Amino acid sequence: MHSFGYRANALLTFAITILAVMCAIASLSDNFTSPHPSSKVQVLNINWFRNKPDGDDEVSMTMNISADLQSLFTWNTKQVFVFLAAEYETPQNSLNQVSLWDGIIPAKEHAKFYIHTTNKYRFVDQGSNLRGRDFNMTLHWHVMPKTGKMFADKIVMTGFRLPQSYR
Repeated sequence: MHSFGYRANALLTFAITILAVMCAIASLSDNFTSPHPSSKVQVLNINWFRNKPDGDDEVSMTMNISADLQSLFTWNTKQVFVFLAAEYETPQNSLNQVSLWDGIIPAKEHAKFYIHTTNKYRFVDQGSNLRGRDFNMTLHWHVMPKTGKMFADKIVMTGFRLPQSYR
């Protein structure tokens, strides 16, 4: 008959096959959910807007960030990485993105939040391109599942404008 090694190999192969099928089903089940997150950003104050000695523009602002990302969480979600970016066009580049704030949401209970903050990262443009510039605030998120493919999306909020002069 078969030795212990052959039987152990057959059992291990069967167990791994079942585990792979279960992971595939878990990953595919996320395709049947349709998340509906919401977000709102308010720029309360431009703390400073200056032209640095090297010629780059720099902005510091105070913001209110509120979001409800609870619908992104399913039983297969491990965590969600979220970041807020300022996006604008310049003559040199059709899309400039500057990350202003980020965070990791570990559970659904923390996915509905309201934050009053200044930009966590420097809002700097290489050149003097920010005076009077219209820009969008975009909330990006990356859903990291327990198994399967990572999913990313965003919400674009328009209607923001920087001052015409430095402060």
